[in-house]
Amino acid sequence: MSVNRLIGRIAIVTASTDGIGFAIAQRLAREGAKVIISSRKAKNVEEATQKLTKEGLNVTGLVCHVGKSEDREKLFKEASNLGGLDILVSNAAVNPEVGGVLDCSESSWDKIFEINVKCSFLLAKEALPLLRKSKAGRIIFISSIAGFQPIEVLGAYSISKTALLGLVKTAALQLAPENITVNGVSPGLVATKFSRAITDNPAASEASLAQIPIGRFAKPDDISGSVAFLASDDGAYVTGENIVVAGGMASRL
Repeated sequence: MSVNRLIGRIAIVTASTDGIGFAIAQRLAREGAKVIISSRKAKNVEEATQKLTKEGLNVTGLVCHVGKSEDREKLFKEASNLGGLDILVSNAAVNPEVGGVLDCSESSWDKIFEINVKCSFLLAKEALPLLRKSKAGRIIFISSIAGFQPIEVLGAYSISKTALLGLVKTAALQLAPENITVNGVSPGLVATKFSRAITDNPAASEASLAQIPIGRFAKPDDISGSVAFLASDDGAYVTGENIVVAGGMASRL
């Protein structure tokens, strides 16, 4: 990576030991940021940290379940120890149940909104003391194409991602006077473990590809560039926006 837009910046990326989160953490670090990566399992954190440090990147790994306040606190304490926080990327999300929205169990509904929406809100809220000390504060929520165009088998998940679009716009309005930008990136269908219910199912895969004009599923690296742009000075005048990275899929509320 020849672009060095993030030298001197410190970033937190949640759920960043695999898939989209890992690609985002790797891209931010390649552009010069010190990056704190995290996920729920210590083994995954260790493996991802080793992989990135072997590349010569400046990363720190922490176990963090975003639903646990003490784990979130550890993230911000580590950032403070590194010198502060400039970039928060909220990527953690769950989808414990596949099916139509009105078939969703109450327990799955609660878990989806707890992790995908409430914890995204709490991360942003708890990051503010550090971000306010930065000269280039950035909050970036990872939403989904499903937030714009609901995916039937991801019913409740789709609604949670629509909620994030509103969180972006509302928080951006509040924080703009403080020079902290708030934006979202909404990936389309990305070939990761998270989307195997679609990408590994021949019928679902064929139907989904028919809706993607570019004709392929995204790779995690297809998403990370938009996050790096928003995190950098190139994105300093962009706030309250949701960038769709979906290969041309329809995206309209």
